[in-house]
Amino acid sequence: MYCCEPGGQIGREEALQRSCGLYFAPQRLRIQASDWRTFWQRTGAADWLLDLGDMHEARSVPVASLLQALERIPEAAQREASQTLIGVLTRPNARGLIADYGGLVRAKTWTLPDPQHTGMHVGGAAGWFANGQAFWLGGQGAGIEVLRQARAGLAPYLAQLKPPDDADCVAVRFFDRYPLRTVQRLPAHERVADGPLRGDFLARFAKGTELSFSAKGELVLSHENGIPVVRGRLGLNDYVARVIEREGSAEPLAAAQALAVAARTYVAQQAERRAGCYQIRDSSATQRVGPRPPARAARQIADWSSDLVLRGATVRYHADKSAPGILSWQQARQQAEQGMRFDAILAQAFPAAALGGIAARGQSDCIAAPQARRWLAAQLPRWRKALQAEAGYSEPETLPAVCLTGRERPFADTERHRLHVRGWRNQQDHLALAHEYLHLAFEGHPRAQDEATVERLARRLILETH
Repeated sequence: MYCCEPGGQIGREEALQRSCGLYFAPQRLRIQASDWRTFWQRTGAADWLLDLGDMHEARSVPVASLLQALERIPEAAQREASQTLIGVLTRPNARGLIADYGGLVRAKTWTLPDPQHTGMHVGGAAGWFANGQAFWLGGQGAGIEVLRQARAGLAPYLAQLKPPDDADCVAVRFFDRYPLRTVQRLPAHERVADGPLRGDFLARFAKGTELSFSAKGELVLSHENGIPVVRGRLGLNDYVARVIEREGSAEPLAAAQALAVAARTYVAQQAERRAGCYQIRDSSATQRVGPRPPARAARQIADWSSDLVLRGATVRYHADKSAPGILSWQQARQQAEQGMRFDAILAQAFPAAALGGIAARGQSDCIAAPQARRWLAAQLPRWRKALQAEAGYSEPETLPAVCLTGRERPFADTERHRLHVRGWRNQQDHLALAHEYLHLAFEGHPRAQDEATVERLARRLILETH
């Protein structure tokens, strides 16, 4: 029930997020018990982990031993798995949990029958925090609900958590569009020799303007054809924090969080990758980045969103321009002040995109149905007159994304501006798509919660306007 339809397919990322045990069956993966034992013996793992045949839900082990096993997973595999598990918090059943944890928690949820209470469940999660520390938690209820209940208890720890900033680096050529004339040390205005910069400086530009900045050795001055050039090698979160300060601000919080994800995604999508480092210029043609260490508020937002990027859409943003496929900072501020979470703000700008880890393999939690979306776009002009006469109807500014649900019931994800349906080929599919669209279009009005009214209106649209 956690995998896919007979004859369907599922990838490794989604299988891990959805608890598809069949995917990881040793027989299917052709894992030999002897190879399994040898692998874990080399890591110094506990004895319970050596027997492949003992890997099942009835096996109980001490939590401390389980944490030790998680910590002994090889670094590269641990990073890939933890990046994949960020997606657990973005799935529809998580219902916005990503807004509470950001990129700080990479959790594999688990749910089992409660051995002491018939018909009830116990559950929880295990995985890693963004600093690489392994964790396990358990309680009454399904795993995702236990993780939701743990928010208050984990909050003080997560507020102090410091993700490492050396897994990804960004090489920046600063002041790219404005040639420098000189770089002087402050306060004495002395000329600066080539090499790492430490302290306070003044950049004088060829066009006559100047800018003060500071550095702690992460910036390097050199000369190319007699012209001063400042380059920096920054950790990815340090870079994102500097972009937040240069392109926006740390307030309001949800808008800044959305900008952090957009900035990180832009680097991942647009920058060249050389020698393990993203290469990008500090320019209004790419992203502007501050030449001084960021303030604590901006850095906390970058750390909170650590490794989070958008997949499935080309990401751009602008100070005040609002258009499909562009995040408007001005609009994001307004949305945040109205109480929207960062993931909802991003979903409004990029409805077809999904949040995930920057180093994960790239499967989206939305299996796009472009034919269904085109069909819906063609119907809206025909429906508009009838719908505009209905109290509470508000046509969405942008056409919602349409995703396939597989065996799950169709539903409208109003926060992420998506419709989830089983198909689009027959009249029943058309009814379902119209029904879920109406939930989106009547959002905020009591009629959106009246299933009978929504279904009646959907049938009128499909049966009377065709």
